Amino acid sequence: MRSRDDYLDQERRLLAPYAVRAEASRGRAHPEPEHPLRSAFERDRDRIIHSSAFRKLEYKTQVFVNHEGDYYRTRLTHTLEATQLTRSLARFLRLNEDLAEAIALVHDVGHPPFGHAGEDALQTQMAAHGGFEHNLQGLRVVDRLGSPYPGFPGLNLTWEVREGIAKHSKSFDTERLVPEFAEFGETRWPSLEAQIVDACDEIAYNAHDVDDGLTAGLITLAQLEAVPLWRELSGRHGRAALTPEQAKYLGVRALINAQVQDVARTAEARIAEWGIDSPDAARRAPGCTATLSPEMQERNGELRRFLRENVYSNFRVCRMAIKARRVLEALFHSYVEFPSQLPPGVLSSHVDLPRAVCDYLAGLTDREALAEHRRLFDPDINT
Repeated sequence: MRSRDDYLDQERRLLAPYAVRAEASRGRAHPEPEHPLRSAFERDRDRIIHSSAFRKLEYKTQVFVNHEGDYYRTRLTHTLEATQLTRSLARFLRLNEDLAEAIALVHDVGHPPFGHAGEDALQTQMAAHGGFEHNLQGLRVVDRLGSPYPGFPGLNLTWEVREGIAKHSKSFDTERLVPEFAEFGETRWPSLEAQIVDACDEIAYNAHDVDDGLTAGLITLAQLEAVPLWRELSGRHGRAALTPEQAKYLGVRALINAQVQDVARTAEARIAEWGIDSPDAARRAPGCTATLSPEMQERNGELRRFLRENVYSNFRVCRMAIKARRVLEALFHSYVEFPSQLPPGVLSSHVDLPRAVCDYLAGLTDREALAEHRRLFDPDINT
């Protein structure tokens, strides 16, 4: 039977020098005995998948509110797509697939309901109370919120996975660290495993926002021809012979393939140029190692601008975003003014009232937030 030692020996033989090895992990905040069959990063992955915060991603908005249709991406389907790309890239670069997978699976657990509209609403309400930022909230989720295990709060994940959550942002600044991120401030960049999660996250949401935008009728294939990257990649399939559904599918697939391959080439070139021969060398590199090339970043920027002007600014999406902000703002003010409305246990987290309310709201799904709003403000509902 395969043992944990067999796994660690396989890591030593197969992983590149710059990959993070499970046996070299900086460990957990609350020490635990190692599992006899699984590495530390495998245990992290499994704890994430079985957590309530991960399950709730199924009913949290990506762009379209869940009830608008069963086809559109949610935070969960986006997470699974980003994780699939991450594993492929990790294997190609000989990185630690289990660590990369764990970071990819957990990277969105700090997002509130209603996508970016929900985050904007909580940022506004918490501006005078310490602010709100989804990476920091993600760290709160895995470190403090919920206690599924008797010996410690949160999930007690390894330092390397928690680093991936904290640094899942291009705005991470070692010069202006919030106290919760202080332990990660020694270097600007995270592990290469975390870096490919950031790259694959962006690749996945660009591609699926094109897909969902086409399906929702917010954009057309003809409009996409104005985007140079789409026009070049989709033109390779011979447009005349394809149905619209085939053209959409092959175009989205080509977008993903081109960008993933670009990250792989860029990472390989920078690893060689910068002499990256260890995980810490990647953290101390002069720039991000695993990212899109400058040329692809420029072309990807054109696609992002197209999506911003034609999908995210569409009146249907804007209506949803404004409605979502009103729902969360109303809930926040009502709970802060009358905290007796909060469910039992919310106020026992040893934080001030606004932060406790914020933690509660950020943990709701779209459906839960809408149901709470009806319970509080619809006079015909008594429960």
